[in-house]
Amino acid sequence: MNKRKTGQEQEVKAACFLKTQRYQILERNYRCKKGEIDLIAREGQYLVFVEVKYRSTNESGLPEEAVDLRKQRQISRVAAWYLTDKGLDIYTPCRFDVVAIEGEEIRLYRDAFFLPGLKEEIWETETSANMEKRIESLSKKMKYRKQTASIRK
Repeated sequence: MNKRKTGQEQEVKAACFLKTQRYQILERNYRCKKGEIDLIAREGQYLVFVEVKYRSTNESGLPEEAVDLRKQRQISRVAAWYLTDKGLDIYTPCRFDVVAIEGEEIRLYRDAFFLPGLKEEIWETETSANMEKRIESLSKKMKYRKQTASIRK
């Protein structure tokens, strides 16, 4: 079985497990230009971004150990993009959880990590999105001016 298919199966297993823990699954495999988040859910007042990690054995380490600082930052950037994309307030209560699956054992780490600066990341994402819109608008204006200039000649 290939890694992608195994990963998808484990994400389905994690989603089913989270439902038993009273999570409402909102999105699976949310993708944007900043990356991907396995699951996005709601638990009580929290919007929860969930990373799912699977290992068939612990020979290469525990699954949760794979959510290192680099991965945490990447998840945080995608979370900021998601909040902006969905028009959610920067004060939306958010949390980052990890579901570790080792063989048939499932472990849930609520509030597994915290990255200060999420609000700043959201602001940068909004600014970046606005800049892209401005650049697109300017290039359209420039193209229009170029066309009208060539018509005048």
